[in-house]
Amino acid sequence: MTTHFITAEIDLQENPIELQREIEEKLAKRGDPLRWAVTAVDKDQQKAQVEAVVTVTAVQEVKVKSLF
Repeated sequence: MTTHFITAEIDLQENPIELQREIEEKLAKRGDPLRWAVTAVDKDQQKAQVEAVVTVTAVQEVKVKSLF
């Protein structure tokens, strides 16, 4: 198992619960989130920048690498 620092760009949602759900779904594609934070918001583009630390098992790393 390894840890990775990642960033993601998320579309802003009307509902904060939906925003949290979208963030968690996007991060889950990259590993198991240990922590995450919204670090910037672009109101014009309606995007949020998220920084996270995720853990990844060897099996997950193979799957993640095949996505890129």
